[in-house]
Amino acid sequence: MLIVFVRTIILYFLIVLIMRLMGKRQIGQLQPSELVVALVIADLAAIPMGNVGIPLLTGIIPILTLFICEALLSYISLKSQPARRFISGKPSIVVEKGKILENELRKQRFNIDDLMEQLRLKDVSDISDVEYALLETGGQISVILKTNKKPVIREDLNINAAYEGLPISLIIDGHINLQNLSIAGHDKNWLAKQLDNSDIKSSDDVLFAYISQDNKFMFQLKDKTKGDDDK
Repeated sequence: MLIVFVRTIILYFLIVLIMRLMGKRQIGQLQPSELVVALVIADLAAIPMGNVGIPLLTGIIPILTLFICEALLSYISLKSQPARRFISGKPSIVVEKGKILENELRKQRFNIDDLMEQLRLKDVSDISDVEYALLETGGQISVILKTNKKPVIREDLNINAAYEGLPISLIIDGHINLQNLSIAGHDKNWLAKQLDNSDIKSSDDVLFAYISQDNKFMFQLKDKTKGDDDK
């Protein structure tokens, strides 16, 4: 049992590492080659994981080989557009100027119900509002609305808005992120002062604290701390 446990741990961390190195993609965003590699790796890992009679390297070597092949294909795709089109395919226009391109849908084996569902997920209820809809290589639908159907933005109204940066997390579950604190241009003394001004005894009492887009110190206390304060 201990051997099975150790083998499982080794294979688990190997697969997590490989999937991490393959990039940050959701399952629905995987290219065909990436999806095949992910499925085959799962099968290869399952065999030596449960059968101690099979050497561990029998599972590790094919997994590493597949990863190397996938990394090589990714590199080739990055450097060569023809290779990228061959390996990943290219986007297909399925709606043009409010009209469904039936032949392209049939070619891509994509039915109208699926198309309408994807459009609704993009907050498009009327297909006549669509200038172009493209079926991307990962299977998602990208929608370009007609000019008069696009949402109004400040630039259209000649309204100037102040720059808004990203919120910066400072404390997560009581732990101070010193790197983010430095990025924000502050130090622990500044943070201690902010906590003191908010009547917070310790960062351990904070569930989440951050600097907002408008450069304000925002925080939420842990539930236990709130209960203590109420007493």
